[in-house]
Amino acid sequence: MSAARRETDLPDVEAVEAPGEARPEHTEDTVLLFVGGPLDGRVEVRAARHGDPLPTVTHVHLHDGPKVVSRYDLQPLPGQTGVYHLRPAVRQPSRDDVAD
Repeated sequence: MSAARRETDLPDVEAVEAPGEARPEHTEDTVLLFVGGPLDGRVEVRAARHGDPLPTVTHVHLHDGPKVVSRYDLQPLPGQTGVYHLRPAVRQPSRDDVAD
């Protein structure tokens, strides 16, 4: 006898399908792995009802210091799996770098 799979839901979120909205072809959840940055090692399961994973995920970390923004780009893998890799930081020129 197999145990029924239970999905954790947020109580205040309701899935709504728009009239005429196409159903995703796959009905399996997607497993997503994060590599690098503050989310390194995180594994998330995206429910099939949410559709395909986003091509880019932005993570904003607020703390006592400056705001830290990390962007992750999706690399799809065969099956219902994908890896989000940390996007390399783009160095912004400082005031000292700009010639007057």
